[in-house]
Amino acid sequence: HSDRKNTAPPENQMITVKLFGIMRIESGIKELTLDVSNAKELYKAICAKTDRITEKELTGCMVLINGVQGNKRSKLQDGDVVTLMSPVAGG
Repeated sequence: HSDRKNTAPPENQMITVKLFGIMRIESGIKELTLDVSNAKELYKAICAKTDRITEKELTGCMVLINGVQGNKRSKLQDGDVVTLMSPVAGG
């Protein structure tokens, strides 16, 4: 039989996050690099970096992972690029 490799996620899983819309304007943050494994962790990490964005606001955003629509349950992998866009409000 063969040795099994550890299937745990890598300790340093660096994700690039790009903010657009109101979130970028309000927070002053254009891009972050964070060590997270899913979108929910990502939201908490962003909120820890700025008090100008709430987790509720992030939950309402459009999430793109490497250009493909995702959500707060999406798993992230090392090197992923997550784009968060504020919902567009009109009147």
